[in-house]
Amino acid sequence: MWTVLRDLENSALDEKEKRLFRFVSKVNRNSVDISADDMKPLYDVGWTDADIYCAITVCALFNFYNRWIDASGVPALSDEAHRQGGKRSVATGYVRK
Repeated sequence: MWTVLRDLENSALDEKEKRLFRFVSKVNRNSVDISADDMKPLYDVGWTDADIYCAITVCALFNFYNRWIDASGVPALSDEAHRQGGKRSVATGYVRK
């Protein structure tokens, strides 16, 4: 995961995933400049409108959550709590039933 975050272009992701991450990066940093031209590279590798909508939504929600947590004073999780959460997600999936 850290390779993707630190050096997307040299990561092991395939080009389809890299294009989506590039797009999400623009959504995260410069959403007011998103245009139809930004969608073409995504469509060219098979992403659909629904996929793009989900990527935008996830990016927007994480921005909301991070700002809400920062502004409301919720303490950060420890590294150990993050590790345990990762193990739980691997064992039971991300969606809880």
